[in-house]
Amino acid sequence: MLRTSSRIKNGAQGMWALFCKEMYSYALSPAFYGIAIFFLLFSSIWLFNLQAFFQRDQASLRMYFASFPIVFILVIPAITMRSWAEERKIGSIELLLTLPFSEWSLVLGKFLAALCAIVFLLLLSLSVPLSLLPLGNFDGGIIVGEYIGAFLLASSSISLGLFLSSLAKNQVAAFLGSTAVLIVVMLSNQIPWNSNLPAVLNDIVKYISLSFHFESFSKGLIDSRDLAYFIITSFLFLFLNTRVLLFRKWS
Repeated sequence: MLRTSSRIKNGAQGMWALFCKEMYSYALSPAFYGIAIFFLLFSSIWLFNLQAFFQRDQASLRMYFASFPIVFILVIPAITMRSWAEERKIGSIELLLTLPFSEWSLVLGKFLAALCAIVFLLLLSLSVPLSLLPLGNFDGGIIVGEYIGAFLLASSSISLGLFLSSLAKNQVAAFLGSTAVLIVVMLSNQIPWNSNLPAVLNDIVKYISLSFHFESFSKGLIDSRDLAYFIITSFLFLFLNTRVLLFRKWS
Protein backbone atom coordinates (compact mmCIF):
# COMPACT_ATOMS: atom_id res chain seq x y z
CA MET A 1 0.00 0.00 0.00
CA LEU A 2 2.76 2.46 0.91
CA ARG A 3 4.70 1.55 -2.21
CA THR A 4 1.62 2.16 -4.39
CA SER A 5 0.95 5.47 -2.67
CA SER A 6 4.56 6.54 -3.16
CA ARG A 7 4.42 5.56 -6.83
CA ILE A 8 1.27 7.59 -7.38
CA LYS A 9 2.81 10.57 -5.59
CA ASN A 10 5.99 10.37 -7.68
CA GLY A 11 3.91 10.07 -10.85
CA ALA A 12 1.85 13.14 -9.96
CA GLN A 13 5.01 15.10 -9.15
CA GLY A 14 6.59 14.09 -12.45
CA MET A 15 3.48 15.00 -14.41
CA TRP A 16 3.21 18.38 -12.68
CA ALA A 17 6.92 19.18 -13.15
CA LEU A 18 6.80 18.39 -16.85
CA PHE A 19 3.50 20.23 -17.24
CA CYS A 20 5.00 23.38 -15.69
CA LYS A 21 8.11 23.06 -17.84
CA GLU A 22 6.02 22.82 -21.01
CA MET A 23 3.72 25.70 -20.05
CA TYR A 24 6.73 27.89 -19.26
CA SER A 25 8.15 27.00 -22.67
CA TYR A 26 4.90 27.97 -24.43
CA ALA A 27 4.68 31.24 -22.49
CA LEU A 28 8.20 32.27 -23.60
CA SER A 29 7.85 31.08 -27.20
CA PRO A 30 7.22 33.78 -29.85
CA ALA A 31 6.19 30.95 -32.19
CA PHE A 32 3.27 30.08 -29.93
CA TYR A 33 1.91 33.63 -30.13
CA GLY A 34 2.36 33.49 -33.89
CA ILE A 35 0.29 30.28 -33.88
CA ALA A 36 -2.40 32.05 -31.84
CA ILE A 37 -2.55 34.94 -34.31
CA PHE A 38 -2.73 32.53 -37.25
CA PHE A 39 -5.55 30.59 -35.59
CA LEU A 40 -7.62 33.72 -34.95
CA LEU A 41 -6.99 35.22 -38.39
CA PHE A 42 -7.74 32.00 -40.25
CA SER A 43 -11.00 31.29 -38.42
CA SER A 44 -12.13 34.91 -38.74
CA ILE A 45 -11.31 35.16 -42.45
CA TRP A 46 -13.05 31.83 -42.99
CA LEU A 47 -16.23 33.10 -41.33
CA PHE A 48 -16.44 36.67 -42.59
CA ASN A 49 -14.85 36.40 -46.04
CA LEU A 50 -14.99 32.83 -47.32
CA GLN A 51 -18.38 32.02 -45.76
CA ALA A 52 -19.78 35.56 -46.13
CA PHE A 53 -21.33 35.56 -42.66
CA PHE A 54 -23.13 38.92 -42.93
CA GLN A 55 -24.67 38.04 -46.29
CA ARG A 56 -26.23 34.85 -44.90
CA ASP A 57 -28.38 36.80 -42.44
CA GLN A 58 -28.47 33.82 -40.05
CA ALA A 59 -27.76 33.86 -36.32
CA SER A 60 -25.54 30.78 -36.48
CA LEU A 61 -21.84 30.23 -35.90
CA ARG A 62 -21.79 26.75 -37.39
CA MET A 63 -19.60 27.93 -40.26
CA TYR A 64 -17.17 29.47 -37.79
CA PHE A 65 -16.65 26.19 -35.95
CA ALA A 66 -16.49 24.29 -39.24
CA SER A 67 -13.10 25.96 -39.78
CA PHE A 68 -11.63 24.42 -36.63
CA PRO A 69 -10.91 20.93 -38.08
CA ILE A 70 -9.12 22.58 -40.99
CA VAL A 71 -7.05 25.06 -39.00
CA PHE A 72 -6.17 22.35 -36.47
CA ILE A 73 -4.37 20.50 -39.28
CA LEU A 74 -1.61 23.11 -39.03
CA VAL A 75 -2.03 24.43 -35.49
CA ILE A 76 -1.85 21.08 -33.65
CA PRO A 77 1.38 19.89 -35.35
CA ALA A 78 2.94 23.30 -34.72
CA ILE A 79 2.24 22.90 -31.00
CA THR A 80 3.13 19.22 -30.60
CA MET A 81 6.08 18.91 -33.00
CA ARG A 82 8.69 19.91 -30.44
CA SER A 83 7.26 17.95 -27.51
CA TRP A 84 9.24 14.73 -27.95
CA ALA A 85 11.19 15.34 -31.14
CA GLU A 86 13.10 18.23 -29.56
CA GLU A 87 13.76 16.23 -26.39
CA ARG A 88 15.19 13.46 -28.57
CA LYS A 89 17.29 15.85 -30.67
CA ILE A 90 19.01 17.55 -27.73
CA GLY A 91 19.31 14.28 -25.79
CA SER A 92 17.19 15.31 -22.81
CA ILE A 93 14.77 12.44 -23.37
CA GLU A 94 17.35 10.05 -21.94
CA LEU A 95 17.42 12.15 -18.76
CA LEU A 96 13.62 12.12 -18.51
CA LEU A 97 13.51 8.35 -18.88
CA THR A 98 16.03 7.86 -16.08
CA LEU A 99 13.95 9.86 -13.60
CA PRO A 100 11.74 7.91 -11.16
CA PHE A 101 8.59 8.80 -13.08
CA SER A 102 6.31 6.49 -15.02
CA GLU A 103 5.85 6.81 -18.77
CA TRP A 104 2.24 7.79 -18.19
CA SER A 105 3.20 10.71 -15.95
CA LEU A 106 5.58 12.04 -18.61
CA VAL A 107 3.07 11.63 -21.43
CA LEU A 108 0.23 13.19 -19.45
CA GLY A 109 2.43 16.13 -18.48
CA LYS A 110 3.11 16.88 -22.15
CA PHE A 111 -0.49 16.20 -23.15
CA LEU A 112 -2.10 18.43 -20.53
CA ALA A 113 0.26 21.29 -21.32
CA ALA A 114 -0.51 21.10 -25.05
CA LEU A 115 -4.22 20.83 -24.29
CA CYS A 116 -4.03 23.93 -22.07
CA ALA A 117 -2.30 25.76 -24.92
CA ILE A 118 -5.23 24.92 -27.21
CA VAL A 119 -7.73 25.93 -24.51
CA PHE A 120 -5.98 29.31 -24.43
CA LEU A 121 -6.55 29.64 -28.19
CA LEU A 122 -10.20 28.65 -27.80
CA LEU A 123 -10.65 31.27 -25.09
CA LEU A 124 -9.19 33.87 -27.45
CA SER A 125 -11.62 32.75 -30.15
CA LEU A 126 -14.51 33.67 -27.85
CA SER A 127 -13.97 37.24 -29.00
CA VAL A 128 -15.78 36.42 -32.25
CA PRO A 129 -18.99 34.96 -30.76
CA LEU A 130 -19.08 37.62 -28.05
CA SER A 131 -18.77 40.42 -30.60
CA LEU A 132 -21.59 38.94 -32.71
CA LEU A 133 -24.07 38.13 -29.92
CA PRO A 134 -25.68 41.63 -29.95
CA LEU A 135 -26.37 41.27 -33.70
CA GLY A 136 -28.75 38.33 -33.50
CA ASN A 137 -30.59 35.77 -31.43
CA PHE A 138 -27.83 33.18 -31.10
CA ASP A 139 -28.46 29.96 -29.16
CA GLY A 140 -25.97 29.92 -26.28
CA GLY A 141 -26.45 26.18 -25.72
CA ILE A 142 -25.40 25.41 -29.29
CA ILE A 143 -22.28 27.55 -28.93
CA VAL A 144 -21.35 25.74 -25.70
CA GLY A 145 -21.79 22.39 -27.48
CA GLU A 146 -19.60 23.58 -30.34
CA TYR A 147 -16.81 24.55 -27.95
CA ILE A 148 -17.06 21.19 -26.18
CA GLY A 149 -16.65 19.53 -29.55
CA ALA A 150 -13.66 21.74 -30.38
CA PHE A 151 -12.05 20.77 -27.07
CA LEU A 152 -12.57 17.04 -27.71
CA LEU A 153 -11.35 17.38 -31.30
CA ALA A 154 -8.21 19.08 -30.01
CA SER A 155 -7.71 16.35 -27.41
CA SER A 156 -7.67 13.56 -30.00
CA SER A 157 -5.51 15.59 -32.40
CA ILE A 158 -2.98 16.46 -29.69
CA SER A 159 -2.64 12.86 -28.52
CA LEU A 160 -2.03 11.84 -32.15
CA GLY A 161 0.48 14.67 -32.63
CA LEU A 162 2.39 13.74 -29.48
CA PHE A 163 2.56 10.10 -30.55
CA LEU A 164 3.97 11.06 -33.96
CA SER A 165 6.40 13.49 -32.32
CA SER A 166 7.72 10.61 -30.19
CA LEU A 167 8.51 8.72 -33.41
CA ALA A 168 10.20 11.63 -35.22
CA LYS A 169 13.89 12.50 -35.11
CA ASN A 170 13.39 16.27 -35.35
CA GLN A 171 10.73 18.96 -35.25
CA VAL A 172 10.44 19.29 -39.04
CA ALA A 173 9.75 15.58 -39.45
CA ALA A 174 7.26 15.69 -36.57
CA PHE A 175 5.43 18.67 -38.09
CA LEU A 176 5.26 17.24 -41.61
CA GLY A 177 4.27 13.79 -40.40
CA SER A 178 1.56 15.10 -38.07
CA THR A 179 0.21 17.44 -40.74
CA ALA A 180 0.02 14.65 -43.32
CA VAL A 181 -1.72 12.25 -40.93
CA LEU A 182 -4.14 14.91 -39.69
CA ILE A 183 -5.09 15.80 -43.26
CA VAL A 184 -6.10 12.17 -43.74
CA VAL A 185 -7.95 11.66 -40.45
CA MET A 186 -9.60 15.09 -40.58
CA LEU A 187 -10.76 15.02 -44.19
CA SER A 188 -11.20 11.33 -44.89
CA ASN A 189 -14.96 11.73 -44.58
CA GLN A 190 -14.83 13.74 -47.82
CA ILE A 191 -13.32 10.88 -49.81
CA PRO A 192 -16.51 8.80 -50.24
CA TRP A 193 -18.20 11.65 -52.07
CA ASN A 194 -15.56 11.54 -54.82
CA SER A 195 -14.96 7.81 -55.15
CA ASN A 196 -16.70 4.55 -55.86
CA LEU A 197 -15.74 2.78 -52.66
CA PRO A 198 -18.02 -0.03 -51.45
CA ALA A 199 -20.57 0.99 -48.84
CA VAL A 200 -18.72 -0.82 -46.04
CA LEU A 201 -15.44 0.96 -46.84
CA ASN A 202 -17.31 4.25 -47.09
CA ASP A 203 -18.60 3.77 -43.55
CA ILE A 204 -15.13 2.85 -42.26
CA VAL A 205 -13.49 5.85 -43.93
CA LYS A 206 -16.13 8.14 -42.49
CA TYR A 207 -15.87 6.64 -39.03
CA ILE A 208 -12.12 7.21 -38.70
CA SER A 209 -12.55 10.87 -39.63
CA LEU A 210 -12.19 13.26 -36.71
CA SER A 211 -14.22 15.95 -38.48
CA PHE A 212 -17.05 13.46 -39.10
CA HIS A 213 -17.42 12.98 -35.34
CA PHE A 214 -17.13 16.74 -34.85
CA GLU A 215 -20.14 17.45 -37.08
CA SER A 216 -22.74 16.75 -34.41
CA PHE A 217 -20.95 19.07 -31.97
CA SER A 218 -20.77 21.79 -34.65
CA LYS A 219 -24.59 21.63 -34.66
CA GLY A 220 -24.65 21.97 -30.88
CA LEU A 221 -25.53 18.28 -30.38
CA ILE A 222 -23.60 16.13 -27.91
CA ASP A 223 -23.75 12.56 -29.21
CA SER A 224 -22.49 9.92 -26.76
CA ARG A 225 -21.02 7.91 -29.66
CA ASP A 226 -18.90 10.82 -30.83
CA LEU A 227 -17.97 11.64 -27.24
CA ALA A 228 -16.80 8.04 -26.74
CA TYR A 229 -14.86 8.15 -30.02
CA PHE A 230 -12.83 11.20 -28.98
CA ILE A 231 -12.12 9.80 -25.52
CA ILE A 232 -11.06 6.40 -26.88
CA THR A 233 -8.82 7.83 -29.61
CA SER A 234 -7.19 10.21 -27.12
CA PHE A 235 -6.44 7.34 -24.74
CA LEU A 236 -5.26 5.08 -27.58
CA PHE A 237 -2.61 7.47 -28.88
CA LEU A 238 -1.49 8.39 -25.37
CA PHE A 239 -1.08 4.69 -24.65
CA LEU A 240 0.94 4.22 -27.85
CA ASN A 241 3.07 7.17 -26.78
CA THR A 242 3.89 5.46 -23.49
CA ARG A 243 4.86 2.29 -25.40
CA VAL A 244 7.28 4.29 -27.56
CA LEU A 245 8.89 5.78 -24.43
CA LEU A 246 9.12 2.35 -22.83
CA PHE A 247 10.79 0.98 -25.96
CA ARG A 248 13.33 3.82 -25.96
CA LYS A 249 13.95 3.29 -22.26
CA TRP A 250 14.96 -0.34 -22.71
CA SER A 251 16.54 -0.15 -26.16
